Amino acid sequence: MTTTSDVHGIEASEELDRALPESPTPMTTDLLTKEVSLPSHFSTSVVALGAIALMVLGLALDNVWLGYISAMVAVAASLRVIWPSWGRIWQTLIPEVWRGLIIASVGLLSGIVGLLILSSTNRNEARNIEINWNAIGALGELIGALGQILIAILTVYVAWRQYVISRDLTIQQNTITQQQTIDAYFQGVSDLAMGDQGLLEDWPQERVIAEGRTAAIIRSVNAEGKAKILRFLSQARLITPLKRDRHLGRPILDGNGSYAEDRLEGIRVIDLGAMLAAADLSSTDLRRTDLSEANLVRTNLQNCDLVRTNLSRSILYETNLSNANLKGTRFFYGTTETATPRSRTQVPNYRTGEYTGAVIENANFTEVENLSEENRYYCCAWCGSKSRATMPGGCEGIPNKLGR
Repeated sequence: MTTTSDVHGIEASEELDRALPESPTPMTTDLLTKEVSLPSHFSTSVVALGAIALMVLGLALDNVWLGYISAMVAVAASLRVIWPSWGRIWQTLIPEVWRGLIIASVGLLSGIVGLLILSSTNRNEARNIEINWNAIGALGELIGALGQILIAILTVYVAWRQYVISRDLTIQQNTITQQQTIDAYFQGVSDLAMGDQGLLEDWPQERVIAEGRTAAIIRSVNAEGKAKILRFLSQARLITPLKRDRHLGRPILDGNGSYAEDRLEGIRVIDLGAMLAAADLSSTDLRRTDLSEANLVRTNLQNCDLVRTNLSRSILYETNLSNANLKGTRFFYGTTETATPRSRTQVPNYRTGEYTGAVIENANFTEVENLSEENRYYCCAWCGSKSRATMPGGCEGIPNKLGR
């Protein structure tokens, strides 16, 4: 039978269980840790002080072993106390590349001091250990000079780190500013193209203004910024020749939800012209970009992704295409037997490929990737003897139609 007192005891126990947390809070854990660690640190400190006293006694009694043993005990006990905190301070204040050097320097100096003190020159018949204070003084001067050198090195390191941090911040700020400039350009071109009387209609003055803005910004951004602009213009069909109504100037739809192309007589909203001549576009993504009829003389296209890029009738004279991905890249229309490079005077024939090809004389094709057999034949035939030497797979059996 349960008595009244037992009931009260059970209720009190349940209230106490509800009042206490199920698991100790971080503060409670810290307090418990401190309570456990305090006695341990106290006892270790007592051991360290006792070892120091024995070391002094060993030096006074000229007892080498007592001095050695007590000194090692003092060092071990002190390290046990300071190591947990010192490890965190060491990792916070000292860079990782300097930690090994500092430890090695301290060990080297300590070893030299120990060898000098324990060497035979510091011993006589009266005592096992006789300290040569002249040698210690000279060694102190040497340590002071090394300390000044280390301080100078540390100062140079701090200055270099400040320069690196400042440089990284500047690069990040320039990247943000460039992206803001590109976004403003995108918005401006979009407003012109989507207006009631925008660039997609027959308003030459607005197209000239858009070309001027494009030429200005494309020279003020880096390679990645140029690639972003080109991808935007290409996907928006602003650099593709569009078929237009002869009277209204408006582009004609192709019946598939897009605008119809007219490679022979179409009008480009923005004509790149020579904007990209000698430009740096290396290591950028130019997939599916329409660069047809663009002047790319001496342009750096090294390591570029040119998958399905249209380079027909472009000028690639002395262009660097090394390590570029040329999978599906269009250099010409028609067939390899009839395709020829563009001409200033001749009208291109997009059915046979005459005068629709890119000018690739003296271009660098070193280690290009995914070059199809059709493109390899065309490039070997029309790139000239200098470029034929850089063609992967060689040009054996393919005539040099360029003649030089």
